[in-house]
Amino acid sequence: MKGIKTTWDLTLLYANENDPQIEKDLKTAETAFLGFAKKYQNSQEYLANEALLARALEDYEGLYQVGIEKPYAYFKYRWDLNSQDRVAQQEVTRHEERYRNNLNAILFFQVALASLPKDRQQEFLKSKILEPFRYFLQCAFAQAKHTLSEPEEKIMNLMGLPSYSLWVKGNEKLVNLQKIPWKKKELSIFEAHTIIASLPKRDRDSLGTKINAARRHVSYFAESELNAVVLNKKIEDGLRHYEKPYSSTVLMYQNEDATVEHLVATVSKNFSIAHRFYKLKAKLLGLQKLSYWDRNAEIGKTKRKIPFEKGVAITRDAFSKFGPEFTEAFDHFLSNGQVDVFPKSHKHGGAYCSSYPSLPTFVLLNYVPDFNSVSTLAHEMGHAFHAKFSKERQRPLYQDHTIATAEVASTLFENFVFDEVFSSLSAEEKIVALHDRIMGSINTIFRQIACFNFELELHYTIREKGELSKEEIVALMNRHMKSYLGPAFSLQEDDGYQFVDWSHLRNFFYVYSYAFGELVSNALYEMYINDHAAKEKIVQFLSAGGSNSPENIFAAAGINVRDPKFFEMGIQKINSDIDLLEQLLKKAK
Repeated sequence: MKGIKTTWDLTLLYANENDPQIEKDLKTAETAFLGFAKKYQNSQEYLANEALLARALEDYEGLYQVGIEKPYAYFKYRWDLNSQDRVAQQEVTRHEERYRNNLNAILFFQVALASLPKDRQQEFLKSKILEPFRYFLQCAFAQAKHTLSEPEEKIMNLMGLPSYSLWVKGNEKLVNLQKIPWKKKELSIFEAHTIIASLPKRDRDSLGTKINAARRHVSYFAESELNAVVLNKKIEDGLRHYEKPYSSTVLMYQNEDATVEHLVATVSKNFSIAHRFYKLKAKLLGLQKLSYWDRNAEIGKTKRKIPFEKGVAITRDAFSKFGPEFTEAFDHFLSNGQVDVFPKSHKHGGAYCSSYPSLPTFVLLNYVPDFNSVSTLAHEMGHAFHAKFSKERQRPLYQDHTIATAEVASTLFENFVFDEVFSSLSAEEKIVALHDRIMGSINTIFRQIACFNFELELHYTIREKGELSKEEIVALMNRHMKSYLGPAFSLQEDDGYQFVDWSHLRNFFYVYSYAFGELVSNALYEMYINDHAAKEKIVQFLSAGGSNSPENIFAAAGINVRDPKFFEMGIQKINSDIDLLEQLLKKAK
Protein backbone atom coordinates (compact mmCIF):
# COMPACT_ATOMS: atom_id res chain seq x y z
CA MET A 1 0.00 0.00 0.00
CA LYS A 2 1.44 3.29 -1.09
CA GLY A 3 2.83 5.38 1.72
CA ILE A 4 1.84 2.86 4.40
CA LYS A 5 4.26 0.65 6.32
CA THR A 6 2.56 -2.42 7.72
CA THR A 7 5.44 -3.52 9.96
CA TRP A 8 7.09 -1.74 12.85
CA ASP A 9 10.19 0.23 12.03
CA LEU A 10 12.09 -0.42 15.23
CA THR A 11 15.07 1.48 13.84
CA LEU A 12 13.13 4.47 15.19
CA LEU A 13 14.64 3.19 18.43
CA TYR A 14 17.80 1.21 17.56
CA ALA A 15 19.42 -0.39 14.51
CA ASN A 16 19.74 -3.82 16.17
CA GLU A 17 20.77 -5.44 19.44
CA ASN A 18 24.40 -4.49 18.81
CA ASP A 19 23.69 -0.80 18.31
CA PRO A 20 26.22 1.05 20.54
CA GLN A 21 23.56 3.69 21.20
CA ILE A 22 21.81 1.23 23.52
CA GLU A 23 24.62 1.28 26.02
CA LYS A 24 25.13 5.02 25.54
CA ASP A 25 21.47 5.63 26.36
CA LEU A 26 21.68 3.40 29.41
CA LYS A 27 24.75 5.28 30.63
CA THR A 28 23.05 8.63 29.99
CA ALA A 29 20.02 7.53 32.00
CA GLU A 30 22.10 6.10 34.82
CA THR A 31 24.21 9.28 34.96
CA ALA A 32 21.08 11.43 35.12
CA PHE A 33 19.48 9.37 37.88
CA LEU A 34 22.66 9.13 39.92
CA GLY A 35 23.26 12.85 39.36
CA PHE A 36 19.83 13.67 40.76
CA ALA A 37 20.54 11.44 43.77
CA LYS A 38 23.93 13.07 44.38
CA LYS A 39 22.39 16.55 44.24
CA TYR A 40 19.43 15.96 46.55
CA GLN A 41 19.85 12.84 48.66
CA ASN A 42 22.10 14.25 51.35
CA SER A 43 20.44 17.65 51.61
CA GLN A 44 16.78 18.16 52.30
CA GLU A 45 16.68 21.93 52.25
CA TYR A 46 14.12 21.68 49.44
CA LEU A 47 11.62 20.22 51.91
CA ALA A 48 11.53 23.51 53.78
CA ASN A 49 11.54 25.98 50.90
CA GLU A 50 9.00 26.16 48.07
CA ALA A 51 11.44 27.75 45.61
CA LEU A 52 14.03 25.02 46.23
CA LEU A 53 11.34 22.35 45.95
CA ALA A 54 10.21 23.81 42.62
CA ARG A 55 13.80 23.56 41.35
CA ALA A 56 14.08 19.97 42.62
CA LEU A 57 10.82 19.06 40.89
CA GLU A 58 12.07 20.57 37.63
CA ASP A 59 15.19 18.42 37.91
CA TYR A 60 13.05 15.39 38.75
CA GLU A 61 10.86 16.11 35.73
CA GLY A 62 13.99 16.14 33.57
CA LEU A 63 14.42 12.43 34.32
CA TYR A 64 11.26 11.80 32.27
CA GLN A 65 13.13 13.01 29.19
CA VAL A 66 16.30 10.88 29.32
CA GLY A 67 14.63 7.83 27.76
CA ILE A 68 15.19 5.40 30.61
CA GLU A 69 12.61 3.04 29.06
CA LYS A 70 14.04 3.07 25.53
CA PRO A 71 16.31 -0.04 25.64
CA TYR A 72 13.70 -2.06 27.53
CA ALA A 73 10.95 -0.97 25.10
CA TYR A 74 13.04 -1.90 22.05
CA PHE A 75 13.62 -5.46 23.20
CA LYS A 76 10.05 -5.85 24.50
CA TYR A 77 8.69 -4.84 21.08
CA ARG A 78 11.01 -7.32 19.40
CA TRP A 79 9.85 -10.06 21.73
CA ASP A 80 6.20 -9.21 21.02
CA LEU A 81 6.88 -9.55 17.30
CA ASN A 82 8.55 -12.92 17.80
CA SER A 83 8.16 -14.88 21.04
CA GLN A 84 11.03 -17.12 19.83
CA ASP A 85 13.49 -14.21 19.85
CA ARG A 86 15.74 -15.46 22.66
CA VAL A 87 18.01 -12.41 22.53
CA ALA A 88 15.06 -10.09 23.05
CA GLN A 89 13.68 -12.24 25.87
CA GLN A 90 16.98 -12.21 27.75
CA GLU A 91 17.52 -8.51 27.20
CA VAL A 92 14.04 -7.66 28.48
CA THR A 93 14.87 -9.28 31.82
CA ARG A 94 18.31 -7.65 31.95
CA HIS A 95 17.02 -4.18 31.16
CA GLU A 96 14.11 -4.52 33.52
CA GLU A 97 16.65 -5.06 36.30
CA ARG A 98 18.70 -2.01 35.28
CA TYR A 99 15.50 0.00 35.07
CA ARG A 100 14.63 -0.95 38.64
CA ASN A 101 18.13 -0.01 39.79
CA ASN A 102 17.72 3.46 38.30
CA LEU A 103 14.39 3.88 40.04
CA ASN A 104 15.98 2.77 43.30
CA ALA A 105 18.54 5.56 42.99
CA ILE A 106 15.80 8.21 43.27
CA LEU A 107 13.44 6.48 45.69
CA PHE A 108 14.65 8.76 48.45
CA PHE A 109 12.80 11.67 46.79
CA GLN A 110 9.43 9.93 46.96
CA VAL A 111 10.12 8.91 50.56
CA ALA A 112 11.20 12.45 51.48
CA LEU A 113 8.01 13.98 50.05
CA ALA A 114 5.94 11.37 51.88
CA SER A 115 7.62 12.29 55.17
CA LEU A 116 6.44 15.90 55.09
CA PRO A 117 4.03 16.79 57.90
CA LYS A 118 0.48 17.54 56.80
CA ASP A 119 0.67 21.25 57.56
CA ARG A 120 3.73 21.58 55.32
CA GLN A 121 1.97 19.56 52.59
CA GLN A 122 -0.92 22.02 52.68
CA GLU A 123 1.46 24.99 52.44
CA PHE A 124 3.09 23.53 49.34
CA LEU A 125 -0.26 22.69 47.74
CA LYS A 126 -1.33 26.34 48.13
CA SER A 127 1.97 27.74 46.81
CA LYS A 128 1.84 29.74 43.56
CA ILE A 129 5.44 28.83 42.78
CA LEU A 130 4.57 25.14 43.02
CA GLU A 131 1.29 25.46 41.12
CA PRO A 132 2.64 23.65 37.99
CA PHE A 133 3.45 20.66 40.21
CA ARG A 134 0.33 20.77 42.38
CA TYR A 135 -1.35 17.65 41.05
CA PHE A 136 1.91 15.70 41.18
CA LEU A 137 2.29 16.70 44.82
CA GLN A 138 -1.32 15.79 45.56
CA CYS A 139 -0.64 12.28 44.24
CA ALA A 140 2.64 12.04 46.15
CA PHE A 141 0.96 13.10 49.38
CA ALA A 142 -1.93 10.68 48.79
CA GLN A 143 0.67 7.89 48.56
CA ALA A 144 2.42 9.11 51.72
CA LYS A 145 0.70 6.82 54.21
CA HIS A 146 1.51 3.82 51.99
CA THR A 147 5.19 4.71 51.53
CA LEU A 148 7.80 2.74 53.45
CA SER A 149 11.29 3.78 54.47
CA GLU A 150 13.88 4.22 51.72
CA PRO A 151 15.69 0.90 52.42
CA GLU A 152 12.34 -0.92 52.54
CA GLU A 153 11.23 0.67 49.28
CA LYS A 154 14.44 -0.44 47.59
CA ILE A 155 13.93 -3.99 48.78
CA MET A 156 10.31 -3.98 47.56
CA ASN A 157 11.42 -2.64 44.19
CA LEU A 158 14.11 -5.27 43.73
CA MET A 159 11.91 -8.11 44.99
CA GLY A 160 9.27 -7.29 42.38
CA LEU A 161 11.15 -9.35 39.79
CA PRO A 162 11.41 -12.70 41.62
CA SER A 163 8.22 -12.35 43.67
CA TYR A 164 5.96 -11.30 40.80
CA SER A 165 7.37 -10.70 37.31
CA LEU A 166 9.24 -14.00 36.87
CA TRP A 167 6.26 -15.98 38.17
CA VAL A 168 3.95 -14.33 35.65
CA LYS A 169 6.45 -14.66 32.80
CA GLY A 170 6.96 -18.32 33.65
CA ASN A 171 3.23 -19.00 33.41
CA GLU A 172 3.00 -17.10 30.12
CA LYS A 173 5.88 -19.14 28.66
CA LEU A 174 4.28 -22.41 29.72
CA VAL A 175 0.91 -21.42 28.27
CA ASN A 176 2.52 -20.28 25.00
CA LEU A 177 4.25 -23.66 24.63
CA GLN A 178 0.96 -25.58 24.62
CA LYS A 179 -0.14 -26.87 21.22
CA ILE A 180 -3.69 -27.88 20.35
CA PRO A 181 -4.15 -30.37 17.49
CA TRP A 182 -6.78 -29.05 15.10
CA LYS A 183 -7.56 -29.89 11.46
CA LYS A 184 -4.07 -31.22 10.69
CA LYS A 185 -2.52 -28.19 12.39
CA GLU A 186 -1.17 -27.34 15.80
CA LEU A 187 -2.60 -24.18 17.31
CA SER A 188 -1.46 -22.16 20.29
CA ILE A 189 -4.13 -21.42 22.88
CA PHE A 190 -4.30 -17.85 21.57
CA GLU A 191 -4.69 -18.98 17.96
CA ALA A 192 -7.48 -21.33 19.00
CA HIS A 193 -9.21 -18.42 20.73
CA THR A 194 -9.08 -16.31 17.58
CA ILE A 195 -10.94 -18.84 15.43
CA ILE A 196 -13.38 -20.50 17.81
CA ALA A 197 -16.17 -17.91 17.56
CA SER A 198 -16.43 -18.41 13.79
CA LEU A 199 -16.72 -22.21 13.92
CA PRO A 200 -19.92 -24.29 13.61
CA LYS A 201 -21.43 -25.43 16.92
CA ARG A 202 -19.96 -28.94 16.88
CA ASP A 203 -16.46 -27.70 16.04
CA ARG A 204 -16.80 -24.89 18.57
CA ASP A 205 -17.52 -27.32 21.38
CA SER A 206 -14.76 -29.68 20.22
CA LEU A 207 -12.10 -26.98 20.07
CA GLY A 208 -13.32 -25.49 23.36
CA THR A 209 -12.86 -28.87 25.02
CA LYS A 210 -9.30 -29.01 23.68
CA ILE A 211 -8.52 -25.49 24.91
CA ASN A 212 -9.81 -26.38 28.36
CA ALA A 213 -7.73 -29.57 28.35
CA ALA A 214 -4.60 -27.61 27.44
CA ARG A 215 -5.29 -25.15 30.25
CA ARG A 216 -5.96 -27.94 32.72
CA HIS A 217 -2.71 -29.63 31.66
CA VAL A 218 -0.61 -26.68 32.88
CA SER A 219 -2.91 -25.57 35.70
CA TYR A 220 -0.60 -27.05 38.33
CA PHE A 221 1.88 -24.25 37.62
CA ALA A 222 -0.77 -21.53 37.27
CA GLU A 223 -2.16 -22.62 40.65
CA SER A 224 1.22 -22.02 42.30
CA GLU A 225 1.86 -18.85 40.31
CA LEU A 226 -1.48 -17.21 41.11
CA ASN A 227 -1.32 -18.14 44.78
CA ALA A 228 2.23 -16.79 44.98
CA VAL A 229 1.54 -13.41 43.39
CA VAL A 230 -1.71 -12.93 45.35
CA LEU A 231 0.03 -13.78 48.63
CA ASN A 232 2.87 -11.46 47.69
CA LYS A 233 0.29 -8.72 47.18
CA LYS A 234 -1.24 -9.51 50.57
CA ILE A 235 2.17 -9.03 52.21
CA GLU A 236 2.83 -5.78 50.36
CA ASP A 237 -0.67 -4.42 51.03
CA GLY A 238 -0.22 -5.21 54.71
CA LEU A 239 3.13 -3.44 54.87
CA ARG A 240 1.73 -0.42 53.03
CA HIS A 241 -1.56 -0.35 54.99
CA TYR A 242 -3.91 -0.62 52.04
CA GLU A 243 -7.40 -1.23 53.35
CA LYS A 244 -8.82 -3.32 50.49
CA PRO A 245 -7.23 -5.58 47.85
CA TYR A 246 -8.11 -3.10 45.08
CA SER A 247 -7.11 0.08 46.94
CA SER A 248 -3.57 0.23 45.54
CA THR A 249 -4.82 -0.17 41.95
CA VAL A 250 -7.48 2.52 42.33
CA LEU A 251 -4.94 4.90 43.86
CA MET A 252 -2.40 4.12 41.11
CA TYR A 253 -5.05 4.79 38.44
CA GLN A 254 -5.88 8.01 40.34
CA ASN A 255 -9.55 7.19 40.68
CA GLU A 256 -11.52 7.49 43.90
CA ASP A 257 -12.61 4.37 45.77
CA ALA A 258 -16.22 5.57 45.86
CA THR A 259 -16.33 5.96 42.05
CA VAL A 260 -15.09 2.42 41.47
CA GLU A 261 -17.35 0.95 44.13
CA HIS A 262 -20.39 2.67 42.59
CA LEU A 263 -19.35 1.32 39.18
CA VAL A 264 -18.96 -2.27 40.40
CA ALA A 265 -22.19 -2.21 42.40
CA THR A 266 -24.22 -0.68 39.56
CA VAL A 267 -22.96 -3.07 36.89
CA SER A 268 -23.40 -6.10 39.17
CA LYS A 269 -26.96 -5.01 39.96
CA ASN A 270 -27.69 -4.93 36.22
CA PHE A 271 -26.32 -8.35 35.21
CA SER A 272 -29.91 -9.10 34.11
CA ILE A 273 -29.22 -6.99 30.99
CA ALA A 274 -26.50 -9.46 29.99
CA HIS A 275 -28.90 -12.31 30.77
CA ARG A 276 -31.46 -10.73 28.45
CA PHE A 277 -28.93 -10.49 25.62
CA TYR A 278 -27.76 -14.09 25.97
CA LYS A 279 -31.36 -15.35 26.01
CA LEU A 280 -31.83 -13.60 22.66
CA LYS A 281 -28.50 -14.96 21.41
CA ALA A 282 -29.50 -18.52 22.27
CA LYS A 283 -32.66 -18.03 20.22
CA LEU A 284 -30.66 -16.63 17.29
CA LEU A 285 -28.32 -19.64 17.41
CA GLY A 286 -31.26 -22.04 17.72
CA LEU A 287 -29.96 -23.50 20.99
CA GLN A 288 -31.81 -24.48 24.18
CA LYS A 289 -28.69 -23.82 26.25
CA LEU A 290 -25.44 -22.06 25.48
CA SER A 291 -22.06 -23.55 26.33
CA TYR A 292 -19.27 -21.27 27.51
CA TRP A 293 -17.74 -21.34 24.02
CA ASP A 294 -20.97 -20.00 22.51
CA ARG A 295 -20.40 -16.74 24.40
CA ASN A 296 -18.77 -14.97 21.45
CA ALA A 297 -20.19 -17.18 18.71
CA GLU A 298 -20.99 -15.40 15.47
CA ILE A 299 -24.63 -15.19 14.44
CA GLY A 300 -23.54 -14.43 10.89
CA LYS A 301 -20.99 -12.44 8.99
CA THR A 302 -21.12 -9.22 7.07
CA LYS A 303 -20.83 -10.29 3.48
CA ARG A 304 -18.13 -7.85 2.63
CA LYS A 305 -14.50 -8.44 3.41
CA ILE A 306 -12.61 -5.35 4.49
CA PRO A 307 -8.97 -5.53 3.38
CA PHE A 308 -6.59 -3.38 5.37
CA GLU A 309 -6.40 -0.61 2.77
CA LYS A 310 -10.21 -0.38 2.83
CA GLY A 311 -10.22 -0.47 6.63
CA VAL A 312 -7.75 2.41 6.63
CA ALA A 313 -9.99 4.40 4.24
CA ILE A 314 -13.09 3.83 6.40
CA THR A 315 -11.26 4.78 9.57
CA ARG A 316 -9.71 7.81 7.95
CA ASP A 317 -13.10 9.05 6.70
CA ALA A 318 -14.55 8.71 10.20
CA PHE A 319 -11.64 10.61 11.73
CA SER A 320 -11.79 13.32 9.06
CA LYS A 321 -15.30 14.24 10.19
CA PHE A 322 -13.95 14.85 13.65
CA GLY A 323 -11.08 17.01 12.48
CA PRO A 324 -8.07 17.19 10.12
CA GLU A 325 -5.59 16.97 12.99
CA PHE A 326 -6.78 13.40 13.57
CA THR A 327 -6.37 12.27 9.96
CA GLU A 328 -2.92 13.87 9.84
CA ALA A 329 -1.88 12.00 12.98
CA PHE A 330 -3.39 8.77 11.64
CA ASP A 331 -1.49 9.10 8.36
CA HIS A 332 1.76 9.78 10.20
CA PHE A 333 1.50 6.69 12.41
CA LEU A 334 0.87 4.52 9.34
CA SER A 335 3.59 5.99 7.15
CA ASN A 336 6.23 6.16 9.87
CA GLY A 337 6.35 2.45 10.68
CA GLN A 338 4.59 2.80 14.03
CA VAL A 339 1.80 0.27 13.30
CA ASP A 340 2.46 -3.47 12.95
CA VAL A 341 -0.59 -4.73 11.11
CA PHE A 342 -0.86 -8.41 10.20
CA PRO A 343 -0.78 -11.69 12.18
CA LYS A 344 2.47 -13.65 12.04
CA SER A 345 3.73 -16.86 13.56
CA HIS A 346 4.96 -16.28 17.14
CA LYS A 347 3.67 -12.69 17.17
CA HIS A 348 1.95 -11.41 20.31
CA GLY A 349 -1.79 -11.89 20.09
CA GLY A 350 -4.51 -9.25 20.24
CA ALA A 351 -3.79 -5.57 19.90
CA TYR A 352 -2.29 -2.77 21.97
CA CYS A 353 -0.91 0.74 21.88
CA SER A 354 2.36 1.38 23.70
CA SER A 355 3.47 4.87 24.59
CA TYR A 356 6.26 6.30 26.72
CA PRO A 357 6.68 10.07 27.25
CA SER A 358 10.06 10.31 25.47
CA LEU A 359 9.54 7.65 22.76
CA PRO A 360 7.47 7.18 19.58
CA THR A 361 4.09 5.54 20.09
CA PHE A 362 3.76 2.02 18.66
CA VAL A 363 0.51 0.21 17.80
CA LEU A 364 0.30 -3.57 17.43
CA LEU A 365 -2.58 -5.17 15.49
CA ASN A 366 -3.45 -8.63 14.19
CA TYR A 367 -5.61 -7.42 11.32
CA VAL A 368 -7.85 -9.79 9.38
CA PRO A 369 -10.26 -8.48 6.72
CA ASP A 370 -13.40 -8.01 8.81
CA PHE A 371 -15.40 -5.33 10.57
CA ASN A 372 -14.05 -6.23 14.02
CA SER A 373 -10.50 -5.55 12.89
CA VAL A 374 -11.55 -2.13 11.62
CA SER A 375 -13.05 -1.41 15.04
CA THR A 376 -9.84 -2.57 16.69
CA LEU A 377 -7.82 -0.26 14.45
CA ALA A 378 -9.98 2.68 15.55
CA HIS A 379 -9.75 1.56 19.18
CA GLU A 380 -5.94 1.49 19.21
CA MET A 381 -5.71 4.76 17.31
CA GLY A 382 -7.82 6.32 20.06
CA HIS A 383 -5.05 5.35 22.46
CA ALA A 384 -2.46 6.74 20.04
CA PHE A 385 -4.29 10.08 19.71
CA HIS A 386 -4.51 10.32 23.48
CA ALA A 387 -0.76 9.80 23.72
CA LYS A 388 -0.02 12.29 20.92
CA PHE A 389 -2.12 15.17 22.27
CA SER A 390 -0.94 14.63 25.83
CA LYS A 391 2.71 14.60 24.76
CA GLU A 392 2.26 17.76 22.72
CA ARG A 393 0.26 19.77 25.25
CA GLN A 394 1.49 18.69 28.68
CA ARG A 395 4.77 19.16 30.43
CA PRO A 396 6.80 15.92 30.75
CA LEU A 397 5.54 15.22 34.26
CA TYR A 398 1.95 15.00 32.98
CA GLN A 399 2.41 13.56 29.48
CA ASP A 400 1.47 10.07 30.56
CA HIS A 401 -2.11 9.23 31.50
CA THR A 402 -3.76 6.71 33.76
CA ILE A 403 -5.38 3.49 32.61
CA ALA A 404 -8.79 4.83 33.65
CA THR A 405 -8.66 7.66 31.11
CA ALA A 406 -6.85 5.62 28.44
CA GLU A 407 -9.76 3.22 27.98
CA VAL A 408 -12.11 6.16 27.41
CA ALA A 409 -10.11 7.48 24.46
CA SER A 410 -9.95 4.11 22.71
CA THR A 411 -13.65 3.29 22.98
CA LEU A 412 -14.63 6.80 21.92
CA PHE A 413 -12.96 6.49 18.52
CA GLU A 414 -14.38 3.01 18.08
CA ASN A 415 -17.82 4.66 18.23
CA PHE A 416 -16.92 7.03 15.38
CA VAL A 417 -15.98 4.15 13.09
CA PHE A 418 -19.00 2.02 14.02
CA ASP A 419 -21.41 4.76 12.97
CA GLU A 420 -19.38 5.38 9.81
CA VAL A 421 -19.87 1.78 8.72
CA PHE A 422 -23.28 0.94 10.21
CA SER A 423 -25.34 3.29 8.05
CA SER A 424 -23.95 1.70 4.88
CA LEU A 425 -24.83 -1.89 5.83
CA SER A 426 -27.70 -3.97 4.53
CA ALA A 427 -30.52 -4.89 6.94
CA GLU A 428 -29.00 -8.34 7.48
CA GLU A 429 -25.55 -6.92 8.06
CA LYS A 430 -26.93 -4.35 10.52
CA ILE A 431 -28.28 -7.21 12.65
CA VAL A 432 -24.85 -8.85 12.72
CA ALA A 433 -23.00 -5.60 13.40
CA LEU A 434 -25.36 -4.51 16.18
CA HIS A 435 -25.25 -7.97 17.77
CA ASP A 436 -21.45 -7.81 17.72
CA ARG A 437 -21.45 -4.32 19.22
CA ILE A 438 -23.74 -5.37 22.08
CA MET A 439 -21.65 -8.50 22.61
CA GLY A 440 -18.56 -6.30 22.84
CA SER A 441 -20.25 -4.08 25.42
CA ILE A 442 -21.33 -7.11 27.45
CA ASN A 443 -17.72 -8.35 27.43
CA THR A 444 -16.26 -4.94 28.24
CA ILE A 445 -18.69 -3.98 31.00
CA PHE A 446 -20.41 -7.00 32.52
CA ARG A 447 -17.75 -9.66 32.00
CA GLN A 448 -14.98 -7.43 33.32
CA ILE A 449 -16.94 -6.52 36.44
CA ALA A 450 -17.77 -10.20 37.01
CA CYS A 451 -14.00 -10.74 36.77
CA PHE A 452 -13.45 -7.91 39.29
CA ASN A 453 -15.85 -9.65 41.68
CA PHE A 454 -14.01 -12.94 41.12
CA GLU A 455 -10.67 -11.30 41.85
CA LEU A 456 -11.97 -9.70 45.01
CA GLU A 457 -13.26 -13.00 46.40
CA LEU A 458 -10.08 -14.78 45.26
CA HIS A 459 -7.85 -12.30 47.09
CA TYR A 460 -9.91 -12.30 50.28
CA THR A 461 -10.12 -16.11 50.32
CA ILE A 462 -6.39 -16.65 49.72
CA ARG A 463 -5.64 -14.05 52.38
CA GLU A 464 -7.79 -15.99 54.82
CA LYS A 465 -6.87 -19.57 53.90
CA GLY A 466 -3.28 -19.10 52.74
CA GLU A 467 -3.83 -20.70 49.35
CA LEU A 468 -6.47 -22.21 47.08
CA SER A 469 -6.26 -25.36 45.01
CA LYS A 470 -6.78 -25.12 41.28
CA GLU A 471 -10.10 -26.94 41.71
CA GLU A 472 -11.27 -24.29 44.18
CA ILE A 473 -10.17 -21.49 41.83
CA VAL A 474 -12.05 -23.19 38.98
CA ALA A 475 -15.26 -23.38 41.03
CA LEU A 476 -14.92 -19.75 42.07
CA MET A 477 -14.35 -18.65 38.47
CA ASN A 478 -17.37 -20.55 37.18
CA ARG A 479 -19.63 -19.10 39.86
CA HIS A 480 -18.70 -15.52 39.00
CA MET A 481 -18.87 -16.07 35.25
CA LYS A 482 -22.31 -17.64 35.68
CA SER A 483 -23.44 -14.54 37.59
CA TYR A 484 -23.29 -12.40 34.46
CA LEU A 485 -23.87 -15.09 31.81
CA GLY A 486 -27.16 -16.10 33.43
CA PRO A 487 -29.58 -18.99 32.98
CA ALA A 488 -29.07 -19.26 29.21
CA PHE A 489 -25.72 -20.98 29.88
CA SER A 490 -24.73 -24.42 31.04
CA LEU A 491 -21.12 -24.28 32.22
CA GLN A 492 -18.81 -27.27 32.54
CA GLU A 493 -16.30 -27.61 35.37
CA ASP A 494 -13.36 -27.26 32.97
CA ASP A 495 -14.60 -23.83 31.81
CA GLY A 496 -13.22 -22.42 35.04
CA TYR A 497 -9.66 -23.18 33.93
CA GLN A 498 -9.70 -19.90 32.02
CA PHE A 499 -7.90 -18.49 35.07
CA VAL A 500 -4.75 -20.14 33.71
CA ASP A 501 -4.25 -17.73 30.79
CA TRP A 502 -6.44 -14.73 31.71
CA SER A 503 -3.59 -12.24 31.92
CA HIS A 504 -5.70 -9.46 33.44
CA LEU A 505 -5.91 -11.43 36.68
CA ARG A 506 -2.19 -10.79 37.12
CA ASN A 507 -2.71 -7.01 36.65
CA PHE A 508 -4.72 -6.88 39.82
CA PHE A 509 -8.19 -5.29 39.44
CA TYR A 510 -7.19 -3.66 36.15
CA VAL A 511 -10.42 -4.93 34.63
CA TYR A 512 -12.65 -2.25 36.14
CA SER A 513 -10.99 0.31 33.85
CA TYR A 514 -12.58 -1.32 30.78
CA ALA A 515 -16.10 -0.89 32.12
CA PHE A 516 -15.33 2.62 33.35
CA GLY A 517 -13.82 3.55 29.99
CA GLU A 518 -16.71 2.35 27.85
CA LEU A 519 -19.39 3.99 29.99
CA VAL A 520 -17.59 7.35 30.04
CA SER A 521 -16.73 7.23 26.34
CA ASN A 522 -20.36 6.52 25.47
CA ALA A 523 -21.37 9.62 27.40
CA LEU A 524 -18.74 11.73 25.62
CA TYR A 525 -19.86 10.41 22.25
CA GLU A 526 -23.54 11.13 22.96
CA MET A 527 -22.54 14.65 24.00
CA TYR A 528 -20.72 15.12 20.68
CA ILE A 529 -23.56 13.67 18.57
CA ASN A 530 -26.02 16.03 20.23
CA ASP A 531 -23.72 19.04 19.84
CA HIS A 532 -20.58 18.98 17.67
CA ALA A 533 -19.22 21.90 19.69
CA ALA A 534 -18.43 19.26 22.32
CA LYS A 535 -15.38 18.40 20.18
CA GLU A 536 -13.52 21.09 22.11
CA LYS A 537 -14.24 19.24 25.37
CA ILE A 538 -13.10 15.95 23.86
CA VAL A 539 -9.82 17.44 22.63
CA GLN A 540 -9.40 18.99 26.07
CA PHE A 541 -9.74 15.52 27.61
CA LEU A 542 -7.34 13.96 25.08
CA SER A 543 -4.81 16.69 25.87
CA ALA A 544 -5.10 16.45 29.66
CA GLY A 545 -2.65 13.58 30.05
CA GLY A 546 -2.15 12.92 33.74
CA SER A 547 -2.59 16.52 34.85
CA ASN A 548 -5.57 15.75 37.08
CA SER A 549 -7.66 12.87 38.40
CA PRO A 550 -10.01 11.09 35.97
CA GLU A 551 -12.94 12.39 38.00
CA ASN A 552 -11.78 16.00 37.58
CA ILE A 553 -10.74 15.62 33.94
CA PHE A 554 -14.21 14.37 33.02
CA ALA A 555 -15.93 16.93 35.22
CA ALA A 556 -14.19 19.61 33.15
CA ALA A 557 -15.73 17.95 30.06
CA GLY A 558 -19.20 18.11 31.62
CA ILE A 559 -19.44 14.50 32.85
CA ASN A 560 -19.92 13.75 36.54
CA VAL A 561 -18.67 10.22 37.15
CA ARG A 562 -18.99 10.79 40.90
CA ASP A 563 -22.76 10.70 40.53
CA PRO A 564 -23.88 7.10 41.23
CA LYS A 565 -26.68 7.56 38.66
CA PHE A 566 -24.14 8.21 35.89
CA PHE A 567 -23.22 4.53 35.47
CA GLU A 568 -26.87 3.49 35.58
CA MET A 569 -27.65 5.79 32.64
CA GLY A 570 -24.74 4.43 30.63
CA ILE A 571 -25.72 0.84 31.21
CA GLN A 572 -29.26 1.47 30.05
CA LYS A 573 -27.88 2.38 26.61
CA ILE A 574 -27.10 -1.33 26.19
CA ASN A 575 -30.74 -2.11 26.91
CA SER A 576 -31.66 0.38 24.17
CA ASP A 577 -29.31 -1.37 21.75
CA ILE A 578 -30.97 -4.71 22.57
CA ASP A 579 -34.36 -3.09 21.91
CA LEU A 580 -33.08 -1.94 18.51
CA LEU A 581 -31.71 -5.40 17.73
CA GLU A 582 -35.08 -6.96 18.51
CA GLN A 583 -36.79 -4.41 16.23
CA LEU A 584 -34.39 -5.20 13.38
CA LEU A 585 -35.03 -8.92 13.86
CA LYS A 586 -38.81 -8.41 13.69
CA LYS A 587 -38.47 -6.45 10.45
CA ALA A 588 -36.27 -9.19 8.97
CA LYS A 589 -38.92 -11.89 9.48
